[in-house]
Amino acid sequence: MKISIERGALLKAVAQAQSVVERRNTIPILANVLIEAEGDSVQFRATDLDIEVVDKAPAMVERAGATTVAATTLHEIVRKLPDGALVTLTADVAAGRLTVDAGRSNFSLATLPREDFPVMASSEYQSNFAANAAVLRRLFDKSKFAISTEETRYYLNGVYMHVSDGPDGKVLRCVATDGHRLARVDADLPAGAVDMPGVIVPRKTVGELRKLLDDDEMDIAVSVSETKVRFATPDITLTSKVIDGTFPDYTRVIPQANSRRLEVDAAEFAKAVDRVATVSSERSRAVKLQLENDKLVLSVNAPDSGAAEEELAVAYNDERLEIGFNAKYLLEIASQVDRENAVFLFNSSGDPTLMREGNDQSAVYVVMPMRV
Repeated sequence: MKISIERGALLKAVAQAQSVVERRNTIPILANVLIEAEGDSVQFRATDLDIEVVDKAPAMVERAGATTVAATTLHEIVRKLPDGALVTLTADVAAGRLTVDAGRSNFSLATLPREDFPVMASSEYQSNFAANAAVLRRLFDKSKFAISTEETRYYLNGVYMHVSDGPDGKVLRCVATDGHRLARVDADLPAGAVDMPGVIVPRKTVGELRKLLDDDEMDIAVSVSETKVRFATPDITLTSKVIDGTFPDYTRVIPQANSRRLEVDAAEFAKAVDRVATVSSERSRAVKLQLENDKLVLSVNAPDSGAAEEELAVAYNDERLEIGFNAKYLLEIASQVDRENAVFLFNSSGDPTLMREGNDQSAVYVVMPMRV
């Protein structure tokens, strides 16, 4: 195999591939990226056996062929090459080496046979549809903060993507929860997605998928089966196993009867929470909210390090309420608000609180209170 490729195109393709590769591997071939050159393009394939990413880039192919080489090493080399360099990759299968040439730089890397590289079995997808990149980005970006990191509740270690009923008909919905907070985000149902089975997309896949979604104009081809999900652009294909488990009935924890309504400037609120939480060094620091006529007082009392208090002008005209929250959870939820105002709906100091963006019902967040 011998190819010439522009450094920028090579870096983009190799960066996407190497991020899937696990740093600590017991199987040496999984640390490698499979390079396949044919026609006028080259593709880079990497996998950790749960996720597979294939990135295609234009190249001048002198000799078609394939080899595998350490993904992180290749990425580091390409990253350090000068901008605009033309990189030549030459594989010598007999010697088990890949030569990387760029200007006066020359590297010789050990390779492993392509036959050893595991390729993810293709699956029959029950549902195939196209979704806009900006729509998918919003669904996953706004829900992923609530993904659980508890290994024992593995079925919460991802975002549950499924078709559900919204106020105006069927929607494509993403939900994540860790038992302390919950995010539920809806988007219009793309054509062809009605029969999609509900799947739990793992946390690592959500992170990798984010890299495909930067171009707002692009449509992403989504394919879903009971065991796998695939997201594809013309250049990159990301295939992932889904979490084998049942996502709990989240509708039961979304409060319906919360009537005490607080409206507050989201950015001001987030900054105020951040400021008062500074005095407490504990990870689970609690912020107390005291609400009465158009006034919100945020306070933190940490006996060892001090106390802080800040007052905000808000829209609230219900009876007086005192309620406490984990500062980190409040900040994460407030930072999801794209609009100016955040609306909090309370019931009592011991019940879950609902938050949404203004009057927008398409994104709903729930956070459990803390005793303060």
